[in-house]
Amino acid sequence: MMQPSGSKHLSTGVHPIPDAEFALSCRRRLEADGALVLPGFFTATAIEQVVEASAPREAEAFFANSTHNVYLTPPDSTLASDHPFNKQVTSSKGLIADDQIPSDSPLRQVYDDPTFRAFLCAVLGIQEIHSYADEVSSINVHFAPNGKELGWHFDNSSFAVTMLLQAPEAGGVFEYVPAVRDADTQDMAFDTVNAILHGKHPVRTLSFSPGDLVLFRGRNAMHRVTPTEGQTTRMLVVFAFNDEPGIGLSQSARETFYGR
Repeated sequence: MMQPSGSKHLSTGVHPIPDAEFALSCRRRLEADGALVLPGFFTATAIEQVVEASAPREAEAFFANSTHNVYLTPPDSTLASDHPFNKQVTSSKGLIADDQIPSDSPLRQVYDDPTFRAFLCAVLGIQEIHSYADEVSSINVHFAPNGKELGWHFDNSSFAVTMLLQAPEAGGVFEYVPAVRDADTQDMAFDTVNAILHGKHPVRTLSFSPGDLVLFRGRNAMHRVTPTEGQTTRMLVVFAFNDEPGIGLSQSARETFYGR
């Protein structure tokens, strides 16, 4: 059965994603900056529809009650507890998983849209893009009510595709430091990581508004979202893809991040 097109939810007049030259310009910006923000990528109507459907479900969200290191790995008992590899940070935001997203949601229609996927491939410089091979990972809506945050970390994946749905009254700032480490050469950059964790290294902020599409390369860039302030919950959607088919989360990862 043919999937419904997500194009009606996208501002294709502002961002002509089928155009090869536009995709190439986006790719160059992403390669130069490590981040790409496309303002007003989703229509205001689509954002309103998603927020109206998602906001009442905040009580259903799973809020992970655990800490982690910036590398998202188990600690190393041979190193001191305050070593940058073992230093624990808090991530307290919650989420609803892919199998909780309605089949008629604009999020799902856009996620499955072949034109959108082709655009992402062109911008990211990959041949194919695939959904996760599990029931929870592909589309997630994240909730960060007052005081909730996403701690400093590096991504395991080479890219992230996100969109803010609802901004908080204050806080919830995306902070990052580009090119901290080189994951391909196993460079852990302990000195720089330690300086960032202790607030002794300059950081950048990435500004975006509801409806903006954000592509971010977070494998070597350390990043976080500061605690949300106020009574308005910060809401964000994560579109998760892989460049190879058949990849899914491990059972331990599902338990940690989804409580399944």
